[in-house]
Amino acid sequence: MSRSCLAVILAAGDSTRMKSSMSKVLHPVAGRPMIAHVMAAVASAGMTDAALVVGRDAEKVAKAGSLDGISVRSFLQTERLGTGHAVLAAREAIADGFDDVLVAYGDVPLITAAPFAAAREKLAEGADVVVIGFHTDKPFGYGRLLVESGELVAIREEKDATDEERKVTWCNSGLMAINGKKALSLLDKIGNSNAKGEYYLTDLVEIARAEGGKVVAVDAPETELTGCNNRAELAYIEKLWQERRRHELMVSGVSIIAPETVFLAFDTQIGQDALIEPNVVFGPGVTIDSGAVIHAFSHIEGAHVSAGATVGPFARLRPGADLAQGSKVGNFCEVKNGKVGEGAKVNHLTYIGDAVIGAHANIGAGTITCNYDGVNKFETRIGANSFVGSNSSLVAPVSIGDGAYIASGSVITENVPDDALAFGRAWQEIKPERAVAIRERALAIKAAKTAKK
Repeated sequence: MSRSCLAVILAAGDSTRMKSSMSKVLHPVAGRPMIAHVMAAVASAGMTDAALVVGRDAEKVAKAGSLDGISVRSFLQTERLGTGHAVLAAREAIADGFDDVLVAYGDVPLITAAPFAAAREKLAEGADVVVIGFHTDKPFGYGRLLVESGELVAIREEKDATDEERKVTWCNSGLMAINGKKALSLLDKIGNSNAKGEYYLTDLVEIARAEGGKVVAVDAPETELTGCNNRAELAYIEKLWQERRRHELMVSGVSIIAPETVFLAFDTQIGQDALIEPNVVFGPGVTIDSGAVIHAFSHIEGAHVSAGATVGPFARLRPGADLAQGSKVGNFCEVKNGKVGEGAKVNHLTYIGDAVIGAHANIGAGTITCNYDGVNKFETRIGANSFVGSNSSLVAPVSIGDGAYIASGSVITENVPDDALAFGRAWQEIKPERAVAIRERALAIKAAKTAKK
């Protein structure tokens, strides 16, 4: 659609019912602030500019709502005088004369582009106001959309509706699209002659019709319009988002054994034929390629797992972890900013941090790359086809050559050449009968302590 489009996002709420120290719209869903979900949806519907109406945490909200390639302006709402008043806080942006103006809310993070796109199509066909509604089997408390001959004639609030009107199950979501050329004129006609003395955006329906304009409604799924006012509702929204995304992945060819136990981030990408076992958590920035296997109870964030690689169970991949094809990071292992080469194995009880592991290397149980000296981080490089024995500590910066062999229990502080064998431990000594003397001394000490009591 070539029409210009401004989205006005209302995000000035005080988070009173959230009982939070930060703005409600900054609370995350799937690891992303609610406001960012809404911005992504309107952007996908063809938004060219955005106006954020902000209040509390204004700078943080503006940052969370920023989008590459789209002009986003912020407008401070200093008074709370209703939705119509809130939209007019962005008067300067609306006055620029866009073709379409969308009105959305920063606390409706499940919304997708489809309802906005449908509303814009109606504007392109000649409507002046388009209300986005939803059908529900529990309409109590919502404004009813009253339609005659295909046009929306009124939004009737619960308290004002007749018994017959209350039977209507098509309800107002609060989201709206307005003819941008008429938007300011229509908005300025909203009055506050009501019990609360507030300016209601819903009055645009009657105002536009009174001027001979066309007003229609479009439908959206009820779940997409779920708003958030408290922590319980935030958890419910998270549940709905996770269910939707899991379903999308599974129908695309991903196997998830126990979907309800797997938690995804907003940008999690998983390829066809990947297998996700129960109780796996994905943080932001994860890509799992086709055919990879993520075993149970693993936590992955900011990482890439290539085709045929396996992770876990009980593994943690932190930001910068990059597993090549056919590699393995096994149980109770952690990888941070580490590249694990093709076919390499980090089987169990190991920490790999700030390291590069070559193809087909084998890292024994209990190995630690000692990457931090208390001030700075340093890199460990482990060559292809090398073998690091169990319980070894590699003190960075250090390099282990291709095909090298590190004896179990070693502390390696110097570079090891290709194909070399390195020992970094004390020689074993055996003292016959010394264990008996040690036990006798310990028992004597214990007896002396008991006698004092």
